[in-house]
Amino acid sequence: MNRRTTLITGATQGLGRGIALDLAARGGTLLLHGRDQARLDAVAAEVRAAAPDTEVRTYLADLSDLDQVHAMAAQVRAAEPRLDVLVNNAVAGGGAEPLRRELSRQGHELRFAVNHLAPYALTRGLLPLLTASAPARVVNVASIGQEAVDFDDVMLERGYEGLRAYCRSKLALITATFELAAELDGTGVTVNALHPAHLMDTDGVRAYGLTPLVGIDEGVRPTVRLATDPDLASTTGRYFDRFTDSRAHEQAYDAEARRRLMELTHRLIGRSGPES
Repeated sequence: MNRRTTLITGATQGLGRGIALDLAARGGTLLLHGRDQARLDAVAAEVRAAAPDTEVRTYLADLSDLDQVHAMAAQVRAAEPRLDVLVNNAVAGGGAEPLRRELSRQGHELRFAVNHLAPYALTRGLLPLLTASAPARVVNVASIGQEAVDFDDVMLERGYEGLRAYCRSKLALITATFELAAELDGTGVTVNALHPAHLMDTDGVRAYGLTPLVGIDEGVRPTVRLATDPDLASTTGRYFDRFTDSRAHEQAYDAEARRRLMELTHRLIGRSGPES
């Protein structure tokens, strides 16, 4: 583990910060992403203080803007000699005003954009680096909260509610996990998704008005396991409920739904291949 380079999105608070501090103690290089420079600098300083031998570099990008997602992928490809693990952790939760429908920079429903389009676009943009560094891993932080995507109203223009949008976006992320894992089979790059823990003590959970049930550490452990456990080196295309290999929502296994989602996803991110 100590020579690995790991990129964590959404590393400035909550689960992302917890993952960063855990991995820092294991050595190697950490690439921390955030959308606020001051908070990014603060968590980088905290990680360096906790683990002085760990290299830390930061990347600033707003993942609700696909142009910034593509630019960040290009920056990482240009600056980093290798990438062993990508943890797609950044999230838009149900929101403090769940009936207010928000849009991304490109005009897509915000949760779908941040929780699905951004991690997929970032992963595709980093595939050249990941495959060159293989064996490598992609860990997508999803949720046990999953709801089928309505292909007649993907952007939830009717009956909008933030938690519903969140659950649909997380199922889209899991579905894309399965598709990408199948595509990358044999390359040495694994792709898995997980539900880290139920109602962790995060700003997002509190903002929606829910009462946290467990601490951040409960979600850190299963996420770090997917990123580091040697026994999972060849495990790919799976969804874990914490530590348990589990079955996701049925739509994730529907071939036609998967085809439609990926066709739409490629069109919306404006990219179609790992080399772009």
